[in-house]
Amino acid sequence: MPVPRQSQAAGATSEIWPSGGRHLWPSGGTSAVQSHSRGHLVYAAGGVLAVHTERGTSIVPANRVAWTPAGFTHYHRAHGDTDMRIVFLAPSMARLVPEHPAVFQTSGLARELLLALTGPRNYDHATPGYSQTARARLVRVLVDELREAPEQPLHLPEPRDDRLQAVTRRLYETPADNATLAELGTSIGASSRTLSRLFHAELGMTFYEWRTQLRIYHALVLLADGHDTTHTATACGWANPSSFIAAFTGIIGTTPGRYRADRRTAAQL
Repeated sequence: MPVPRQSQAAGATSEIWPSGGRHLWPSGGTSAVQSHSRGHLVYAAGGVLAVHTERGTSIVPANRVAWTPAGFTHYHRAHGDTDMRIVFLAPSMARLVPEHPAVFQTSGLARELLLALTGPRNYDHATPGYSQTARARLVRVLVDELREAPEQPLHLPEPRDDRLQAVTRRLYETPADNATLAELGTSIGASSRTLSRLFHAELGMTFYEWRTQLRIYHALVLLADGHDTTHTATACGWANPSSFIAAFTGIIGTTPGRYRADRRTAAQL
């Protein structure tokens, strides 16, 4: 078994080996900006990760896994105490998944494979490690699972237009802001029609879709930090908890309460 080396990422307690790694980060921990010669999968066994690339921000809660291809400049940020797992893919496996950053829903089998491929067998010398052949089989099954999983984007693309940047910056800072697109346009000297066109052309979604994704992102962060459903709903701009629960369930696939319970269970593994 290769001798792991300690990560130099500030605030992290980490183990790294040639095929992957595990980082235990406090809330707010941020990696250095980096790129790798191999593509890698990132999974949050506990907490919430944000993966930032030049194409925008992907949010990775505990029921998603993120893929970053080789050569993409990126950095990670932890929200809540986060157990981050990394699996590097050899080129022969990487060619079977998308050539762009992607987020996939994690099946039960994929989750167990990710945990196995990043567990104590890789860094605890008292635990027998996987043979190279056994590891290759596990990775192949994992990749097959991801190929069957639909992409589940929790993605906030980065705008280029100055007017769009002004709007998105304001909403990043105050996600509970319920201003209409017309009101936001008036504040920056742009019509709602122009902004609507820019949202479609640059970000590939409507203003409503983008703001909902942003609010779900902030909701995941607040839930990871231990806030309850009612506080999170209000802080993220929903008029009442029931409308927040409906929106959250529609995008994440589970209720906020169940998500918090599953996250606590995962963190104990």
